[in-house]
Amino acid sequence: IGRSNVGKSSLINMLTRKGLAKVSATPGKTQLLNFFLINHTWYLVDLPGYGYARLSKDKRRSLSNMIDGYLLRRQTLALAFVLIDSNLPPMKIDLDFVNGLGEHQVPFALAFTKADRIGKVTLENNIAAFMARLSETWETLPPYFITSAERRTGKEEILKIKKKAIRHS
Repeated sequence: IGRSNVGKSSLINMLTRKGLAKVSATPGKTQLLNFFLINHTWYLVDLPGYGYARLSKDKRRSLSNMIDGYLLRRQTLALAFVLIDSNLPPMKIDLDFVNGLGEHQVPFALAFTKADRIGKVTLENNIAAFMARLSETWETLPPYFITSAERRTGKEEILKIKKKAIRHS
């Protein structure tokens, strides 16, 4: 899950195989829950992005209800990965979404995406700023990873925490 155009489908393809999830340059293309059975053992689910403004109010409400229903009522949910664009300073919509997951005790980890598009100092500053904003309200910060679908970085870390989450669910 993450904002529209944050790289959700690209990350799924990086974790699995190229072309599994449809990638589009146009934000808001994913409008359904897309389930992918991986190795006949676990499901990876591509959710629509949140915060996409070019949809009607009714469509945005419908997508929001679908996302909330999945994240809050899916009993077999082991872990949600919230994707955050590492190129940007902390955005209120991302902070609000993460805080909402925390309030509802949804297990999640953060994946900072598109790390290949900016310099190391800016990347580190943006992530530190995001985590600092979370620390204003969070006692224990969620785990996070730095990813690049282009360079295939972060794959091993994500798969490791996924494995651990599935064992404990």
